[in-house]
Amino acid sequence: MRGFTLDTGSLIALERGDEVVDVLIQRVGEMPDAIIHIPAGVAAQAFRDGRRQVRLRRLFKHPQTRVVPLDERTALVVGLLLGRRGCSDMVDASVVVCARTHDQGVITSDPDDLRRLDPGLLLEVV
Repeated sequence: MRGFTLDTGSLIALERGDEVVDVLIQRVGEMPDAIIHIPAGVAAQAFRDGRRQVRLRRLFKHPQTRVVPLDERTALVVGLLLGRRGCSDMVDASVVVCARTHDQGVITSDPDDLRRLDPGLLLEVV
């Protein structure tokens, strides 16, 4: 396992104290080469108040966490994926592209939308 990609639902679950998300993040922390990837759009959807979202702030500062920017190349790949699948949620598509780029599974609370974009994607549902 090379870590996980997180979607917005997993960050919300983390903030609510979901034990499964906590354990998965702890597991990554025990593997020195594993990385937690968070697409920038996911971070934007979940982050609202840094004074209250202590768990999120801690995760963003974790040395094994990377917030992945939506650069031009990634934006074009995300758009192609949306067009091919007939979908419109660019944040979900960016999660799929990020996970595939880094050969990772996704921690998610909304598997249906991600499966519609990529039926073969490894998902851990929280």
